Amino acid sequence: MLTIYGVYRSRASRNYWMALELGLPYQSVPVIQARRIENPLAPDAPINTLSPDFLAVNPMGQIPVVKDGDLVLTESLATNLYLARKHPSPLSAATLDEEGEMLRWSFWAIAEVEPHAVKIVLTYDNGAENTPDGKASVEMARRALKKAFAVLETQLEKTGHVVGNRFTVADLNLAEVFRYTQSQTELFDAAPRVKAWLDACQSRPAFRKMFELRMAEAE
Repeated sequence: MLTIYGVYRSRASRNYWMALELGLPYQSVPVIQARRIENPLAPDAPINTLSPDFLAVNPMGQIPVVKDGDLVLTESLATNLYLARKHPSPLSAATLDEEGEMLRWSFWAIAEVEPHAVKIVLTYDNGAENTPDGKASVEMARRALKKAFAVLETQLEKTGHVVGNRFTVADLNLAEVFRYTQSQTELFDAAPRVKAWLDACQSRPAFRKMFELRMAEAE
């Protein structure tokens, strides 16, 4: 059985979604981000990313962490690629070429999309989206993301999916990164295929189950 360290309101959502897609049993250890706790080192603090017990699992103090037997994995998108390969399914690569494309698009999402998307999320989480600095930060991120949206729009024109002609781990990985941008409706208005694709990804039963669990958590 997998052990997934991290709350659903974190990047661990990606690994929870993947486990649900594959029908893998898992144990959830709800490690919360230390920044969300006033005193994360207090004796009565919930287990968090600064807790000694968690740092023994991941000295980097970041979630998620996934344990599969003796194997300890960090980096959420890489973990999903591993799970797809270990548990063959339609989400997995059918050929070496597909595996290369799945790696390529997942790395692209991390490098070209996530840094800008996270900037938007953090601005909104801090309630700063209507401040001068917040508006400038969001606008800068939005301008940087226009190219990425255009690139994905062109890719989806082929089959409606990121790789191959079906929903795969590549779709899941990218959908979880692009979810961070959903407050920016003008980006999706300019990329209707991206909007339709993300809607389809988020209509899947496994995503809906993951998101239900996410929304049930305390903010």
